[in-house]
Amino acid sequence: MASNVQTSLNGAKFTIPTTHDLEQSTPEIETKEFDYSKRSQWLRAAVLGANDGLVSTASLMMGVGAVKQDIKAMILTGFAGLVAGACSMAIGEFVSVYSQLDIEVTQMKREKQKGELGGERSEEEEDGEKESLPNPLQAAAASALAFSVGAMVPLLAASFIKEYKVRVGVVVGAVSLALVVFGWLGAMLGKAPLLRSVLRVLIGGLLAMAITFGLTKLIGSSGL
Repeated sequence: MASNVQTSLNGAKFTIPTTHDLEQSTPEIETKEFDYSKRSQWLRAAVLGANDGLVSTASLMMGVGAVKQDIKAMILTGFAGLVAGACSMAIGEFVSVYSQLDIEVTQMKREKQKGELGGERSEEEEDGEKESLPNPLQAAAASALAFSVGAMVPLLAASFIKEYKVRVGVVVGAVSLALVVFGWLGAMLGKAPLLRSVLRVLIGGLLAMAITFGLTKLIGSSGL
């Protein structure tokens, strides 16, 4: 079968490419697959950090609210918990990721020495390994930001409500809704059963607030 079709018009010959020729001449478009596993790890860590900020700050606010009904005391407690928790998360994440970075850099040096003895390694491999190294500052900033986002939920919920019982109810409701959202996101990113994950996060967060409220109320009523 001829690959081209020749035709003539007033004595002039033209060559018309067939569909087969067009398919062969079409350049192949290379698609580079994106590694979603790295993104999902970061997102899952962010969701967990936000959940920690939500539960810990809400529990602190509920604990202080058990003995002091003043809105100022509850807000200041929540703000102090936000700042302290974000700093703690950032420092802990920085130290942890920096230790991981030192280990990976040391391993890269060993592999480079082996490569120099056994044969040269390509620059592309070395550049790829450098790009995959963890960033301690980025991890610390992301952890602190995620914690702060979660901690802002109970703070905003309680900021404009002076009535004590209404304020406590709004905080519990807002935190419960946020726990459901974070549980759903964690289940989606971790490919876990949806209902079980949401219930686990919700019940755990409510238990943390209830235990903190109850124990603080008990200690406060004892006159300590």
